[in-house]
Amino acid sequence: MSYMQIPPIFARQNYGSLTVQVSSQQTQGPLTPIEGVNITIKGISPTGDATILAQLTTDSVGRTEDVVLEAPPVDLSLDQSNTQMPYSTYRIETSSPNYVDFVVDGTQVFANTRSIQPIALEPTTNPTSSRRSRRHTSMSRQLFDGIVVGPSTLYGDYPPKIPEAAIKPINPASGFIVLDSVIVPEYIIVHAGTPNDNSAPNYTVPFTDYISNVASSEIYPTWPEETIRANVIAIVSFTLNRVYTEWYRNQGKPYTITNSTAYDHAFFYGRNLFDSIVDITAQVFNTYIKRPNVTQPLLSQYCDGQKSSCPNWMTQWGSKSLGDQGYTAEEILRYFYGDITLADAPQVEGNPESYPGSPLTIGSSGSAVRTIQTQLNRISNNYPLIPKVAVSGQYNEDTANAVRTFQQIFNLTQDGIVGKSTWYEISRIYVAVTKLAELG
Repeated sequence: MSYMQIPPIFARQNYGSLTVQVSSQQTQGPLTPIEGVNITIKGISPTGDATILAQLTTDSVGRTEDVVLEAPPVDLSLDQSNTQMPYSTYRIETSSPNYVDFVVDGTQVFANTRSIQPIALEPTTNPTSSRRSRRHTSMSRQLFDGIVVGPSTLYGDYPPKIPEAAIKPINPASGFIVLDSVIVPEYIIVHAGTPNDNSAPNYTVPFTDYISNVASSEIYPTWPEETIRANVIAIVSFTLNRVYTEWYRNQGKPYTITNSTAYDHAFFYGRNLFDSIVDITAQVFNTYIKRPNVTQPLLSQYCDGQKSSCPNWMTQWGSKSLGDQGYTAEEILRYFYGDITLADAPQVEGNPESYPGSPLTIGSSGSAVRTIQTQLNRISNNYPLIPKVAVSGQYNEDTANAVRTFQQIFNLTQDGIVGKSTWYEISRIYVAVTKLAELG
């Protein structure tokens, strides 16, 4: 069931749902789903006692069925003055003879919302693995025996953002070096600490996963859709400014951005995501804010507007209020940032072809359809559940079924239509599996 399909009886009684998605990551390459992993979901009492709430097994796409779990009343996440934790937290444990056991503490569940908890497991046959303090760096993420998901920034205690210039100087005298154009990178390298903490680890994550992680950490998934969209675009724009200006690279740092709220955004490695946020991120991952006649993405800083104030920036609770009043995402952003426009990054790094501009569906034909069919067939070598299709350039029911399976595996709306979000996700995975083959 999706976050919009929780049975009304559960919605009235303050329940949300949770699904666990388990994948395997070898030394390099994309994640591959693992079938047959045993999953235990536990509730933790204030005294630390654990109660087993569900025991599940992952299916052929590495996913459990949705489990309905208790959550606080949804009104708590909609009330700016509320001081109670507006979500429940759970512990998730994995067990499999072929993979190192893993524990996630603090997975968050909101009422009327579907949570997705990704877990990447390392094979027990890996000769370099150890059961304690194991750290493994790969193309897309790092793996540990366990993680703890930190509290939402709206609820927890985090340092406020240190103000910066929204547009960085790029004249030669400034000493800054910038990219030739605005691009969406394949991966973001996140430093898990302040810029001065050289001992903190770095995580390499796909760009869209990073944006979904930040948004799931910074705002509540129960908020109006246009409010979520506005906040995701602000996060994208801020991040693309760091990419475009090579802000930390220009300081001699080996990463793109930090997870310190004093400098950048909150990011918690391995945290659960919310499908309302994942869906919107897939739609606007390359949309950013810009000033007229300025190429550079706006460093769109924001604050919560409750625990801290930030004149001339967007406030998260203020954006929620405007969303309640029916403002669109662009209207919300204009309200806070003034004279701006929204632009799409003209280049998505690593993608072999740009989105054709309109969705592909049954009855579509041409080279774009042929591209999708070719890429899906290559991806199916690594994800055998995706059926092979004839590369005919004709978008038929077989192609739609292959697209639906792809969308199921990668948490996209399962409509069998290749819109912008599905096009770029197919392209991203195609590039990843092709690179893996080249490395092999």
